[in-house]
Amino acid sequence: MTALTTDRRAQTRWSGRLLPSLGILLVTGGLVLLTWYTWLVLTPDTAPYRYQQVTTGNASEYPELELDTWPDLTISQYDIHVEGTEQPVAQAWFGQRANQPQVLLNWKNQTREPLLALDQKASELSALAAAIDKHASRDALLLGWWDTSRQLALLTGRDVLFHTPLHEPLIIPPEWQPHEQAIRAYENQQAGTPADPQEQELFMRFAQSLVNPPANGLDDLRQLAGTRDTYLIVHVSDLYKLGLMYPDKFGIAYKHYRMTGNLHGMISHLKTEMRTRGYYTYTLQSLSDELIRAFFLIDEASYDTLLAKLLPFTSQPSPVERTSPRLIYQQGGYWVYHLTAKAPAHNTLQSGKDSNETTDSTVSVDQVQ
Repeated sequence: MTALTTDRRAQTRWSGRLLPSLGILLVTGGLVLLTWYTWLVLTPDTAPYRYQQVTTGNASEYPELELDTWPDLTISQYDIHVEGTEQPVAQAWFGQRANQPQVLLNWKNQTREPLLALDQKASELSALAAAIDKHASRDALLLGWWDTSRQLALLTGRDVLFHTPLHEPLIIPPEWQPHEQAIRAYENQQAGTPADPQEQELFMRFAQSLVNPPANGLDDLRQLAGTRDTYLIVHVSDLYKLGLMYPDKFGIAYKHYRMTGNLHGMISHLKTEMRTRGYYTYTLQSLSDELIRAFFLIDEASYDTLLAKLLPFTSQPSPVERTSPRLIYQQGGYWVYHLTAKAPAHNTLQSGKDSNETTDSTVSVDQVQ
């Protein structure tokens, strides 16, 4: 069973247990082998993994990505290998148009813990991009995490604040920390473009807004957006990334659960885990038909942040009830809000579902009982 991750505030609460100093325990499990240590010591300025291209083709050749709407995209699939291991630790799919830099569109982790990027269902991204392409004005600004921004800029052609790979946070195991700069340089090389320092500053303002109290955070985001028609896009996996960036302000833990025929049994086990650990609330992300990731907020202070208020947590008010910003789209792990609007209030994205309906990818557990 995958070990729980948690932030450093939990150290005081559970002083008798081994917890990380960074705030989220990245248990590497079977990922780290003895050969890694030798190789890392001998090559301190080299990224400890390599992208190996497997195939390339048009979008129709990769039906699992559900990108047929974008036939002009070139898709490249890579295996990610670590020295001393035969099997890839992850798989990646990049999309590219003409001579533009390639953008990571999908990631499949083969290890027990997050590595470099977070898994999610490919169908969620394609559905969101199709809705934006159909309903959002051509001059709309899409405001989201830097990786989400790059994906949607590629698929929709809408403007975003973050066009370059910013690698914040850098999701790596502790053994790779001495190679942080080498990893950042290698990721820039793989993407075909370096991180932009000005975008880096803007992104830190964006991330800080999400960890601020809701009213202050929204004011900060509106200042970033200016007067443009702006859609704020958040994903449940942003919880994990924000926790890595601000472990002292945002306490997040996670655990994987296998889907079985006994759904109520899994829910009962999850609630028992929450009570035992003293967590405040939780939400779920569907990774596949067989696997669910539960995110736990460890205290009320973490819930009293903008990002937490924008996402569904059990036994807490639904984001659907918010009046500002107004929820206009929800599909899987994505929740989209009209942050600043030039258009009439009735102009919304259409998900093909009632906006009050929670999908299987981010479902309040109490709602499925």
